[in-house]
Amino acid sequence: MLNDTTRPVQFILRAKRIPAMKAAAPSSRKSIDSAGKPDLKIALCSWRITTATIARRLVQGVDLWLNNPLRPMEASGTSGMKCAPNGGINLSVLDGWWHEGFNGNNGWAIAAEISDGTVEFQSAVDANSLYQLLENQIIPLYYAKPDGKLPLAWLQLMRESIRSVTPVFNTHRMVKEYTERLYIPAARSHENFGQNGCEPATQLSQWKARMRKDWPQVRIHDVQVGNKDRQNILVGESLEVSARVYLGDVDPNHVRVEAYHGEADNGGIKNPMVSVLNASGQNGDGSYLYQGSVPASESGAYGFSVRVVPIHPNLMQSHELRLIAWS
Repeated sequence: MLNDTTRPVQFILRAKRIPAMKAAAPSSRKSIDSAGKPDLKIALCSWRITTATIARRLVQGVDLWLNNPLRPMEASGTSGMKCAPNGGINLSVLDGWWHEGFNGNNGWAIAAEISDGTVEFQSAVDANSLYQLLENQIIPLYYAKPDGKLPLAWLQLMRESIRSVTPVFNTHRMVKEYTERLYIPAARSHENFGQNGCEPATQLSQWKARMRKDWPQVRIHDVQVGNKDRQNILVGESLEVSARVYLGDVDPNHVRVEAYHGEADNGGIKNPMVSVLNASGQNGDGSYLYQGSVPASESGAYGFSVRVVPIHPNLMQSHELRLIAWS
């Protein structure tokens, strides 16, 4: 690829590595030394010092941004995020931000993660995938000019990269989301908990202590399906679910009973959703009847379970106490 005169390729290497990446030192040094060879001086360049000015020129000027960390060592990958708004296209393993940002049409993903293999085997698979992508897809696409002037397919990838990445992976969106989802709720909670000598905070703390003490009493005794045909539910219909739940000393106003449902996957549930079951009666012995329905919106094999979680208006999120009871 480096010596191909008909479809020339130039690699620009960032020579400065993170101090903790000691394992990368030999391969980095080998690549940098290769850049000094006479036959590779044009095709392989390296920057030993990276400044903000140089980085700005790189993200503005490169066509393809290559990032190949060892999974799951990629902390984030902000350089690839910066490249996309400038029309650059990402080529990376599905780790860090690219695992979320890649949509199949805005760049390329290097190989798949091998969960039960060695690091050496994963690296070999990644290297083979990288060369295959470059030789068989990326370079031919870059030089494909059906009108004799412009690489139309490559330009479409650039547009899709800008369209899909820029609105999501940017500092404006990040700060806005932190503000709306964290900072403002935290400020409101601080104001609320500080009233009347921090009485709401004291009450919440006491409630948490009671819930932790009484939660072991919570049990789901019986789960029933009300449909005549319990195995086959037509699309558009609903699965009628009821559950008898023993709460003991736990206030029923402080729990939510849910049907946890989704695609059946080897005894588990994939792509789960939640439907709330409402209280419809009680026995007087600390047990309550909850009923609800699970919509069958798509065809396929689905499963469900019933669970109970504690609720309180001042909880920041529903699993804050790490308490849950399953059927």
